[in-house]
Amino acid sequence: MTDWTEPTTEEVAPGVFRIPLPLPNDGLRAVNVYALVGDDGGLTLVDSGWSLPEARDLLVEALRRLDCTPSDIRRFLVTHVHRDHYTMAVALRRDFGTTVCLGAGERPSLEEAMEVDRRPLQHQLEQLRRLGAHVLVESMTAAMSGHKPDRTDWELPDEWLQPGTVDVDAKRRLDIVPTPGHTRGHVVFHDLDATLLFAGDHVLPTITPSIGFEPIPTANPLGDFLDSLALVRSRPDARLLPAHGPVADSVHARVDELVAHHGARLDEIEAGVRHGGTTAYDVAGQLKWTRRGRSLDELDPFNQMLAIAETDAHLRLLVAQNRLRGTDDDGVRCYSLA
Repeated sequence: MTDWTEPTTEEVAPGVFRIPLPLPNDGLRAVNVYALVGDDGGLTLVDSGWSLPEARDLLVEALRRLDCTPSDIRRFLVTHVHRDHYTMAVALRRDFGTTVCLGAGERPSLEEAMEVDRRPLQHQLEQLRRLGAHVLVESMTAAMSGHKPDRTDWELPDEWLQPGTVDVDAKRRLDIVPTPGHTRGHVVFHDLDATLLFAGDHVLPTITPSIGFEPIPTANPLGDFLDSLALVRSRPDARLLPAHGPVADSVHARVDELVAHHGARLDEIEAGVRHGGTTAYDVAGQLKWTRRGRSLDELDPFNQMLAIAETDAHLRLLVAQNRLRGTDDDGVRCYSLA
């Protein structure tokens, strides 16, 4: 099987090309950008990549194979505000005036990222402290001491996307479908006529997206995610065009797998509380992580943060389902049997 991260300009449907761009020091390895060629030759890109010199060079080369240049990009439709999806769009807009569009639900998180006085991962670390991960917070704070976040990648979009449709050209129309969960303002783009779903990180073919790790999480991010999966499942099936991983034949089939995974994970996490875990940090330490079945302390610090936040997202949903009870004890969120 071909490695999906290898540089390519792969036509995945008539007029739709998958362009994987590299990520730095990231287990995801690459992010798929999709170039939609309009009937007049203009380009719409779904997601943009991380603003890195090597990623930009590969994007230029990929577009050259379409007899295009970055100046031919008329609009970016961005699924969510994470750096690997949004920041190349900001950089190219500065050079070419390209229109950048982002889901309206991402506004609080983006405005937070633009705050001048914000420390790196400030809100996420405060959240982790409330989840009982004091040792991890202290080690991360020490490791980032003196580090100043780069604000230059963050700017507001030209358009805030609302539920509805967007015309790529006279022949292609995309439904804009809000799918909160991975982030509060995530959207997917559904081409009903061509049976394609540009899924961003909402539906991924081989992994599950992180849940609950953002500057301003919602009260029940996993509940939001599962509701969004149900919404996508209720729509006509489509070919899955994910942000990370190879193209897959059926969105519905993968949604069913994700729902089953989280159902099993909810049972595991409830059992963790039955076995004495009281905080998300405690319970995360009882679980196995990744397909390799690693323990929490075998993960690198960033992935430990993701794991603990995701555990808390499951715990919050268990409380909403009246399977557990949540209380605050001296600023730490604690869980017990209902």
